[in-house]
Amino acid sequence: MSFSSRLLLAAPSALALMASAAHAQNAPAQAAAVDMIQADARAAQTVAQMTADEKVVLTHGIMPLPLGGPTPPIPADAVAGAGYIPGIARLGIPALKETDASLGVSYVMGIRKDFATALPSGVAQAASWNPDVMYRGGAMIGSEARAKGFNVLLAGGVNLMRDPRNGRTFEYLAEDPFLSGMLVGAAIRGIQSNNIISTIKHFALNGQETGRKYVDVKITEGAARESDLLAFKIGIEQGQPGSVMCAYNRVWGEQACANDWLLNRVLKQSWGYKGFVMSDWGAVPNLEAALKGLDQQSGEQLDPGIFFADKLKEKAATDSAYKTRLDDMNRRILTAIYASGLDKHPVVPGGKIDFEANAKVAEETAKQGIVLLKNSGVLPLAKSAKSIAIIGGFADGGVLSGAGSSQVQGEGGAAAVKPVAGKGVWASFIAQQFHRSSPMDAIQALAKDAKVTFRDGRYIADAVEKAKQSEVAIVFATQWQTEGLDVPDLSLPDGQDELIAAVAAANPNTIVVLETGGPVKMPWLNKVAGVVEAWYPGARGGPAIASVLFGDTNPSGRLPLSFPKDESQLPRPKLDGSDWVEPDFAGNPTSGSDKLVSDYDIEGSDVGYRWFARKGQKTLFPFGYGLSYTSFESTGLKVKGFSASFTVKNTGQRAGADVAQVYLVSRNGEAKQRLVGFSRVPLEPGASKPVTVTFDPRVLADWKDGGWSLPGGEYAFALGKDAENLSAPVKVKLAAKKWKD
Repeated sequence: MSFSSRLLLAAPSALALMASAAHAQNAPAQAAAVDMIQADARAAQTVAQMTADEKVVLTHGIMPLPLGGPTPPIPADAVAGAGYIPGIARLGIPALKETDASLGVSYVMGIRKDFATALPSGVAQAASWNPDVMYRGGAMIGSEARAKGFNVLLAGGVNLMRDPRNGRTFEYLAEDPFLSGMLVGAAIRGIQSNNIISTIKHFALNGQETGRKYVDVKITEGAARESDLLAFKIGIEQGQPGSVMCAYNRVWGEQACANDWLLNRVLKQSWGYKGFVMSDWGAVPNLEAALKGLDQQSGEQLDPGIFFADKLKEKAATDSAYKTRLDDMNRRILTAIYASGLDKHPVVPGGKIDFEANAKVAEETAKQGIVLLKNSGVLPLAKSAKSIAIIGGFADGGVLSGAGSSQVQGEGGAAAVKPVAGKGVWASFIAQQFHRSSPMDAIQALAKDAKVTFRDGRYIADAVEKAKQSEVAIVFATQWQTEGLDVPDLSLPDGQDELIAAVAAANPNTIVVLETGGPVKMPWLNKVAGVVEAWYPGARGGPAIASVLFGDTNPSGRLPLSFPKDESQLPRPKLDGSDWVEPDFAGNPTSGSDKLVSDYDIEGSDVGYRWFARKGQKTLFPFGYGLSYTSFESTGLKVKGFSASFTVKNTGQRAGADVAQVYLVSRNGEAKQRLVGFSRVPLEPGASKPVTVTFDPRVLADWKDGGWSLPGGEYAFALGKDAENLSAPVKVKLAAKKWKD
């Protein structure tokens, strides 16, 4: 395991238990953990040299954008982006220049007049189930951030998907803490390989956009530790991010950015985290947030006041608690700066970007993340096809992207922009934007002799007529998501369900390509021949989709979250606050904010597939599901201690990749489902490969009485094609163990 400094000093018994988890034996992460320890010592020396004025330089900063209204002066060395924290030249401390986000360097309304490479959405990346893909994507967007003059990337979104209607589902990764933590850790390592800082966010339990600054999450500590917090913990261990960004929402009645339990007791004391906590923009309620564990006030002009400048300095001069805390705040920020080498490797705007090479990274990510949901023999398409009708989704121009602070625009700008009615500054950030990567052009390039025609789908009769005239009809269906707004339900908007049903009735070879932020209902599923989930596929989404449709790429993506049949299967069939909160496009309710409570104890730590297993429900498509153009067989499961071994064989006629999955299915006779291991396994036809995965003991354990408790007894494990299709269980005995986090 890549240990934080606290874990390195933990009791030998705890170390021995944790060291058994080979999946966490990541040499780069271990080296980064050592860097943090060494940087911490150096930071303490620098703090001792700082004056009282200098101690409130790194603790606050602005959003260096002309947002309208009172805008603070923007320093000459600032780069237009999310944030700017001045440096201290006397001490050789560089300014922090911050940009969003996890999918690439954000566009910020075109103020910089430049472009960046858009990765596919977070959920699309996670559908690869491939840490190497996550690392390469992180390294790529980190290199572009650096080339543009940024040394902090506000990436690492890892909130679990408790509700698929969350407007930021597309930004996040998965519903499982182990999968989420391992993947986000790899992405963070990739970003920070560029000698810049990455965040991990939004800490914590940030599960919806409706009333996001006020919704109060109720959850027991054990349930939180076993789910959302475990995802963050694994991500921090694997990635060693320099900063943690706290969330907007409340937890147990306190704002997350002024939450003593989250920031002090869990993050800094229990986990021994040495980096710094930055606020989300507009998330700081008061000066007392400093004592509650917040280290840096970001985008201060969006808060009700500037708390971490003169007010903090004055308080530290008269109050020993604030004085001690202020030194610690600076030490933590400096630790991140030194550990990532920001002072030794200064950023310079105007660096060279190889957009072609970076686009290939985005395309490969999209290919590995596309999930084949249904195939009645129509796929892969023959390149000799004579006629193909493409319908809907603006597929003649580009591919959909999610909106908000993570919005990226590639070279040439958006293929299309559909404004969304709203008010205030935030409304200018959100619009339906399509990356300039046409699926239609890519399809025509592969089916060179085919007559490829397009209908936009606004008129069903027109689409049906064109479908009747073609050998194959491909309907591109879109569901747009954005930060600041949740979707009201899981239907496809704008009459697309009716469009698909009508086209399918006209042409038996109808394929649906979904470009969605997350799960959608499919009332037409039994009427179509094929369904491909392409998510928001990024800068090269068009060629990636075409490659899968025609078989140049054998689909290997697996769902990182369950697709419920409908909203009634969710823990909260009605989204909390959706019936009375009127949004202002920043997630703020206009009235009744104190009444907005979300009870996460309904499902507790049983998020996603765990909830459906607990309720005995079958989903539309389960977690871990995905089809291929070949077939695989996993056999011979053997479990010894905290590891499992088995063999994966490609039993089909095409090369492809399987995602082998191992689940805990029961503990001492009681049903308890948990993903405990996974491995992406590429294989040629007829080839087989032995696979070993190692379990993280925390996934098997309970959080009780301030620590982890692994009950002794019989544990049953099974191989899974997905969370609902499991092999016969293998039972082993495990000894009882207890340890601190």
